[in-house]
Amino acid sequence: MVEMKYVPTICPYCGTGCGLNLVVVDNKVVGVEPWKRHPVNEGKLCPKGTFAHEFFQRDDRLTKPLIRVGAAADYEGAAIVDVPISKITDGSNFREAEWDEALDLIASKIKNYKPEEVGFLACARSPNENIYITQKFARAVIGTHNVDHCARICHGPTVAGLARTFGSGAMTNDFISIESSDVIFIIGSNNLEAHPLFGRRVIRAKKNGAKIIVLDPRYTPTAKLADLYIDFKSGGDVALLNGIMKIIIDEGLQDDEFIENRTKNYQKLKETVSKYDLDTVAKITEADPEKIKKAALMYAKAENSAIVYSLGITEHRHGADNVMANANLAMLTGNIGKVGSGVNPLRGQNNVQGACDMGALPTDYPGYQKVVSVAAQKAVEENWSCTLDNCAPGLTVVEMIHASARGDVKCMYITGEDPVLSDPETNHVIEAMENLDFLVVQDTFMSETARYADVILPAAGWGEQEGTFTNGERRVQLVRKAVDAPGEAKYDWQIMKEIAERIDPKFAEEFTYNNAEEIFDEMRKITPQYAGMNRERLERPEALHWPCPTEDHPGQGLMHIDKFAHPDGLGVFEPADYIGPSELPDEDYPLILTTTRTIFHYHASMTRRCKTLDKELPTGYVEINTVDAKNLGIINRETVKVKSRRGEIEIPARVTDDIVEGEVNIPMHFFECAANFLTTSRELDPKSKMAELKVCAVVIEKLGCI
Repeated sequence: MVEMKYVPTICPYCGTGCGLNLVVVDNKVVGVEPWKRHPVNEGKLCPKGTFAHEFFQRDDRLTKPLIRVGAAADYEGAAIVDVPISKITDGSNFREAEWDEALDLIASKIKNYKPEEVGFLACARSPNENIYITQKFARAVIGTHNVDHCARICHGPTVAGLARTFGSGAMTNDFISIESSDVIFIIGSNNLEAHPLFGRRVIRAKKNGAKIIVLDPRYTPTAKLADLYIDFKSGGDVALLNGIMKIIIDEGLQDDEFIENRTKNYQKLKETVSKYDLDTVAKITEADPEKIKKAALMYAKAENSAIVYSLGITEHRHGADNVMANANLAMLTGNIGKVGSGVNPLRGQNNVQGACDMGALPTDYPGYQKVVSVAAQKAVEENWSCTLDNCAPGLTVVEMIHASARGDVKCMYITGEDPVLSDPETNHVIEAMENLDFLVVQDTFMSETARYADVILPAAGWGEQEGTFTNGERRVQLVRKAVDAPGEAKYDWQIMKEIAERIDPKFAEEFTYNNAEEIFDEMRKITPQYAGMNRERLERPEALHWPCPTEDHPGQGLMHIDKFAHPDGLGVFEPADYIGPSELPDEDYPLILTTTRTIFHYHASMTRRCKTLDKELPTGYVEINTVDAKNLGIINRETVKVKSRRGEIEIPARVTDDIVEGEVNIPMHFFECAANFLTTSRELDPKSKMAELKVCAVVIEKLGCI
């Protein structure tokens, strides 16, 4: 008899956190059905969610531990025997191993490095419980704060910038709030493709009468929805936003009461933005000055104005300044702490908010408690029953890559992340991976990074484990197990627990968990924002938003209603001057490259294994303006060479008027023509350590040209 069931869970892609049902027949996922009662997406799904089931039952799943042939040579006591090679991947020679051998090898190697020589990358696509254990393992077992995740190269500037201005580095409003906006100011976000179910709410707001302003170098599907579209040169965000604030102040449209009662440092802001007159801003940004003024007046005169942004704002060497400029604009007009307003960063990965909350950051314990704080260290030590010797912040992911290339970091443990594909300056990342003494990769499929590993561990994936995700509006939601993981794959937390016990038997008393719920119960004791949550409260479809400090607290979708999260309750204006991109076009590299996501793909490991999505967009392309293409003699769909000072790729051209002259765009999903072979990681945002992913200088050549 055929057994069929629906298992409600949360989509594994972007940070919108849509609900869906996995359709399971005889312990196999065979389809997806929308979760009609779910409050985020109300029964609707984007293409990625609709076809999310297609990467299940793939025959290339990792199902047994793999050890690189020869990697165990330095392992004292290892049984080196003639094991048939059953996994050959692009010339990388691995053999299958039993779990005991693989974990013994890892434990024997990792415990011999100094704490500062070891780095960890947590997985922002994984449940909170796995991420919590990853950072706990790094700190309590290894003794290092070298733990980070992909937020560093997506929304690290959000965490840093909003923490400095508002006291909390998270979205200020819930998603439904946007439907009550009178004006929606969208900058650096193509949400109709990258966050389609949030984009649906923007469309609803427009139907309710909201005016949409979109500022973007590309005429995206989101821009085509706009009442006012402003194209401008990538990297000019601070100048553009400062110019808008100057207009608002000059016109007397600032909210003086809000500024007086709820903020500080306004005079410094006023002094800074006074330098950004329309002529200056137009020269820097190449934007239409009349449109800039119109946008300023529309935003400031509306009763409820909301700011929406994403990676187009953050992925710059001045990313935190960009974020703080948006926060300044919201405070200047009193658009904080009320429905229909706020600063609304759209998170990239499904659990990147949760990864930050869980303390997968080199500067923060769970709940954004700073590692430099003695009080925070003592609070964590009491819950973990251990001693933490180091209060100095660790290395970020980009710093770990640099340190690995230098030889200062000798061992990395990477769970579910793929820096060879996702991080800037791919050739440098590969150099770093090859220079490591020992690399462990824990994942569901063979990734570009795993090809450089000494040990690859098969992990249970989405739909194969219990836990929680935290979406971009701070909604903590249950993810449920639908099927068993294939082969011998294990949970991330289970793997790290077993390694900890091998490193020192004393950790058997510290890592005592039997399931994800037990981990969550410990985690909420350490994380103030989650303290009032438990499994029973999270079972309901609407789940809970943080902050939720007590078990009788309803959760809070709207933040900063009466006061900001700073100790004195005041928001802080943090003005910044325009510094521009680190690399500008010149005679040799005359074009600006920017990067994007598309509606059909996420990162490669899952969506490119979904046959329907891969058929829709099987490889990448470079968007180039019609005028630029004509000048270069390039025709649509012609394969061209794109070069920067760091690398080159061959890629089909997409000739279009939907990008400004002088700029080109490449989606970041496709390793065979990956944009990150071209991007740079050498100059970082000093406030957030973000690399300059959105601007670099390139040249496009016809193939065959010298």
